[in-house]
Amino acid sequence: MNSEEGYKKACGIFPGGVSSPVRAYKAVGGHPVVIRKGSGAYVTDLDGREYIDFVLSFGPLILGHADPDVLAAITDTASRGLSFGALSEPEILLGEAVTRAIPGLERIRFVNSGTEAAMSALRLARAFTGRTRIVKFAGGYHGHSDALLVKAGSGGATFGIPTSAGVPDAVVHDTIVLPYNDTEALRDLFRREGKTVAALILEPVAGNMGVVPPDEEFLMAARDVTQENGALLIADEVITGFRLTYGAAQVLFGMEPDLTLLGKIIGGGMPVGAYGGREDIMRMIAPEGPVYQAGTLSGNPVAMAAGLATLVKLRTPALYSLLEEKARILAEEISRAAQQVGLPLQINRMGSMMTLFFSDRKVTDLASAEHSDVRLFSLFHQEARNEGLLLPPSQFEALFLSTCHDDRVVSEAAARFRRALEKTRAKA
Repeated sequence: MNSEEGYKKACGIFPGGVSSPVRAYKAVGGHPVVIRKGSGAYVTDLDGREYIDFVLSFGPLILGHADPDVLAAITDTASRGLSFGALSEPEILLGEAVTRAIPGLERIRFVNSGTEAAMSALRLARAFTGRTRIVKFAGGYHGHSDALLVKAGSGGATFGIPTSAGVPDAVVHDTIVLPYNDTEALRDLFRREGKTVAALILEPVAGNMGVVPPDEEFLMAARDVTQENGALLIADEVITGFRLTYGAAQVLFGMEPDLTLLGKIIGGGMPVGAYGGREDIMRMIAPEGPVYQAGTLSGNPVAMAAGLATLVKLRTPALYSLLEEKARILAEEISRAAQQVGLPLQINRMGSMMTLFFSDRKVTDLASAEHSDVRLFSLFHQEARNEGLLLPPSQFEALFLSTCHDDRVVSEAAARFRRALEKTRAKA
């Protein structure tokens, strides 16, 4: 079957034809690309068409598709069994690697997704503090658990859904939402109500309203106000963990959270999540403590082996600086092309992740992100796809580069971006 036939079949099986709304093309038109295979920086669809991939499974594939060492680790581990419902060696080795890489992770618990990690960390924070209120930031997406699905970014921003049907008012009653990067609003809230807050959860670099770098004063204020009021600071590094450096973004900014959420890269492309932090907090998790959390496939040996193989390769000296350089060059080429054709474009970038906002103003929070011209983005996305670029089908997602996006790939991608922008300008 071809891509169109595959999508029609999928629509009869899955809601909207997809297993996650961020994969739908509702916001940009047309049907989703149906992938047959991936290799390095490229994917090929059912029609045999090849694309330079900047989705990379929404971030996990920092080594590109079908990395031979990761595949070898998966094959070797799978040959000895897929799942045991018991402790396994790959789980121990990956746990050891992650806790060594991130100073504040004294204890860790593996789960199967970022959503599980966030949900579990909030339950733990409430138990540890004896409080119920949670503070999050508008545009921050921390998975689809009920208490956090309020003013979420990502798919919620794309479809204009500030919350979700099926979430009772009582469940989100204790969730407080503040604007991202607004230090004064943060301090003011904690001056008034800080002693009622169990935890503040944030992305050190926002990635689900598009990439929005933090104001460092804002991050330091988050640490200060939580410590002053006995609340826990939770850093959601599901996207940024091992993406910007070997370890966590919190280290780059000098921020020391109480709990950290991980996912994506630590699974090497396999389903994974994790949460961890200070030993005194983590000791409250069952079976040591009274906070219950369990999962049949948590610590799955195949996922653990894939993650460990990935982290081993990421220890290579200068790898992250090379990723940074390739992303910088590509962002500059795209920005130059947009200026030359006369399109309003803001590029927010941190390391090897970036977002192209079709806007004439700087993007620093959800409100400024939503000022972007989504119609213009839709036109651009269609032309980028025609040029053989696979991009997230949303104005409010991040583009990612991998170690396979070498000089040749970046040069070719820059030329394709330029042609897509030229065609977009002609249609706008």
